Amino acid sequence: MSTTWLSRATSSPRTTEAVTLALLFASAVTGTLLSYWTMPGSREPWPGILLSALACAAVARRRSHPVPVLVATALCAVAEGALGYLMTPLLFGPLLAAQYSVNLRVHRVTAWCCALVAAGVTVAPGAWRSELHSGWIIGIVNPAAWVLLSAALGSYVRVRRDYAAARAEHAAREREEEARHRVVQERMRIARELHDVVAHHLALANAQAGTAAHLARTAPDQAYEILGKLSGTTAAALRELKATVGLLRQDTDTDDGLAPAPGLAQLPDLVDACAAAGLDVTVSVEGRARPLPPGLDLTAYRIVQEALTNVTKHAATRAARVALAYGPRTLTLTVTNDAGTTGPADRPGPGHGFGILGMRERALAAGGTFHAGPRPEGGFEVACALPLDSHDESTAP
Repeated sequence: MSTTWLSRATSSPRTTEAVTLALLFASAVTGTLLSYWTMPGSREPWPGILLSALACAAVARRRSHPVPVLVATALCAVAEGALGYLMTPLLFGPLLAAQYSVNLRVHRVTAWCCALVAAGVTVAPGAWRSELHSGWIIGIVNPAAWVLLSAALGSYVRVRRDYAAARAEHAAREREEEARHRVVQERMRIARELHDVVAHHLALANAQAGTAAHLARTAPDQAYEILGKLSGTTAAALRELKATVGLLRQDTDTDDGLAPAPGLAQLPDLVDACAAAGLDVTVSVEGRARPLPPGLDLTAYRIVQEALTNVTKHAATRAARVALAYGPRTLTLTVTNDAGTTGPADRPGPGHGFGILGMRERALAAGGTFHAGPRPEGGFEVACALPLDSHDESTAP
């Protein structure tokens, strides 16, 4: 159930952002009204509601300007405390969201300095008010503790994302090393075959040519017979040499350091390759397509490539659909296939290989989300959302 809601949230970033801001505003308004009803001598709730609206409006820019948003929400929280409202986590929820975003996106030292300053300014109104001196835990410790807790949560999520990125990088490096090892082994095998072809056939041809030259005057018939066999020997050598060297001329043996990294621009070539393997792939694009950074473009291409490979290997159906949805801040990739006649093949379980694990690690390393599982109407679905407004792992929304 949680993965379903997560998939819906990532596929509709605008709706998710609107719901988040609405919940923050409702929380702040609830804190204002609660303070108005419980605190003696509190002012009317309208100033607090207005400040809460301003703070929530600033929170909408937390991804692009985290530190200015934290300053704006902290000033709103201090103003609410100075007006006599009780500093509860409900009231300064926008400040907590801004502090979480700062610890998620800004350098660690800067983020924790901002957290200490924010905790200090939220404590100031409670320290000035004499009626809260007896309840210093509510007026002083409580606001600072909530701010530092949101900062710790943001740092924890950042560490998890950094760990996922490092794990994906380590796995990619291991796969590259394994690929290089296999290439070296294959080239050694080809070198041995070349040596056998050249050494055997050329040595035989050299012996036949020498014998024919020796017999040319004394036994011309035998010399002609040997020369006839010589042409067959050289022809066989050429055939084996051509077959062996042909392995070295395959397109898969390229210089990875010089070849450009693949991206979504190569998606038509991937569709043609799948068609050659018997898989009919339909591609649809929603929204305005735009160039992506190389790292994000490679991640998107590899996820689509691995998903189509899994359909070719495991699914009973011979058709798949690829949907690209370009949002204002998110690129959503969805690869689906219908159920075939053999149901179990359409429901690969989580331990049947490393394809789904690799796709998940790539998506998380880019700061996105990933979901893979059977569809309610049958078949299988792979869906991921990759952030477009930030391309560093630590700055994913």
